[in-house]
Amino acid sequence: MRATMMYGAGDVRVEEVPDARLQLATDAVVRVLRACVCGSDLHPYRGMAATDRGTPMGHEFLGLVEDVGSEVDGLKRGDVVLAPFVWSDNTCDFCREGLHTSCRHGGFWATDEIGGGQAEAVRVPQAQGTLVKLPVGVDSTLLPSLLTLSDVYCTGYHCAVTAGVNERTTVTVIGDGAVGLSAVLSAKLLGAERIILMGRHQERTNLGVEFGATEVVTERGAEGIARVRELTGGDGTHAVLECVGSKPAYETALQLARAGGVVSRVGVPQYDEAPLGFDPFIRNITITGGVAPARAYIEQLLPDVLDGRVEPGRVFDRTVGLDAVPDAYRAMNDREALKVLVRP
Repeated sequence: MRATMMYGAGDVRVEEVPDARLQLATDAVVRVLRACVCGSDLHPYRGMAATDRGTPMGHEFLGLVEDVGSEVDGLKRGDVVLAPFVWSDNTCDFCREGLHTSCRHGGFWATDEIGGGQAEAVRVPQAQGTLVKLPVGVDSTLLPSLLTLSDVYCTGYHCAVTAGVNERTTVTVIGDGAVGLSAVLSAKLLGAERIILMGRHQERTNLGVEFGATEVVTERGAEGIARVRELTGGDGTHAVLECVGSKPAYETALQLARAGGVVSRVGVPQYDEAPLGFDPFIRNITITGGVAPARAYIEQLLPDVLDGRVEPGRVFDRTVGLDAVPDAYRAMNDREALKVLVRP
């Protein structure tokens, strides 16, 4: 079968690899119907050291069950299923607490033993706990929006939930990428009436306004901080949703939270050290967020996607076949595309 492999910064290839197959009784094999390139995939694309052995890529996919192990109940060949970006048993104490990303028997896609979602098929460990059966057909027009529940929409939602967003909360979202736009959509869903989106790319911020942003701030750094504070009477907002992962974005977030506010960060941190000293302490700023336990949110968010109340799949602005995945990485890296959908 064909699968995407990365050999170093800028070196993405689609190659023939061994077919995905059952290895344990708790496995399933899923034929991929839709996958995508994630913003976090761009981090190794920009900085991975060159290797002779490729690394499988992709952690967001939905597909068709082809085979199931003898210990898998509730799934059968032909089911359309969604895979969250971390696999888990959905039964351990951490999973029961809604923290599937710390599952005692779970793990991440895109390893040699398991494979990645940017491929024709994937071996799914802990299939019964991981996979969510979808009540749609293989040609459903909802597949792009359903795919966002694998990661990006749930990540934006996690950002808003951990920040405590509700109808009384003013919100700033930092970043106009797919996660930032998903955070805007989520903040609106949770009742926020004022959502300030910080971003510089008009096509993206226009979509952010359609998703629920009430104001757009294009400035960055000190100018951006001054503009948001001007809009909020000098106070900042109750919640700041940091969806970039850079140190400047985090530093900006700290400055935009009003006294007693919350900074929630879900952008994968590209730094090891950052401010957390006297100023956030004296202003009672809460720092939260982290990697999103998507499996904990899927069933909660699924009905609104199925009935069309929300359309998170609008973040996909380009669709490619599997062989064109290397160009999808280039397009996203060069900001020619917001988020690329892959149809193997």
